[in-house]
Amino acid sequence: MSESQETHGVKCAVVTISDTRTKETDLSGALIVRLLEEAGHEVVIRKLLKEDPKPMLELFMIWRDRPAIEAVLVTGGTGLNSTDQTYETMNRLFDRKLPGYGEMVRKVFYDKIGPLAICSRATGGLMGETVLLSMPGQPEAAELAMKEIILPTLGRLVSEAQR
Repeated sequence: MSESQETHGVKCAVVTISDTRTKETDLSGALIVRLLEEAGHEVVIRKLLKEDPKPMLELFMIWRDRPAIEAVLVTGGTGLNSTDQTYETMNRLFDRKLPGYGEMVRKVFYDKIGPLAICSRATGGLMGETVLLSMPGQPEAAELAMKEIILPTLGRLVSEAQR
């Protein structure tokens, strides 16, 4: 196995950012949980939050230094709508940004949907030793980000963040 595909079971939090979804209608959150568990990772907590920066900031800051959570995966709020606040909120939390993550998300989306991939504001970085990654809220886009980028690199990202 190459270093970029190194895996270890990562303790994850999954957060859906949406003003309209419920646990029953949160297809992206459920998909992310299923894919993580199938890959041998542990989902410690799953949350739904409204598009409001304050609760996002408070929750992510609580999780920042908890050893029980090594990665936070966020779906939703990455578009251009005036209510989409995930990008701005997450960027306030990063100690170190991972610009390559957002670039890769847009590259994978470009290969699938073309130039409209520029509308994605997926972002990633580190809050202390915790990996924080966002992806769009549409199930197809979340699945693509998970399968093509996150799952092949998550174990290595966490290992590097904790060094």
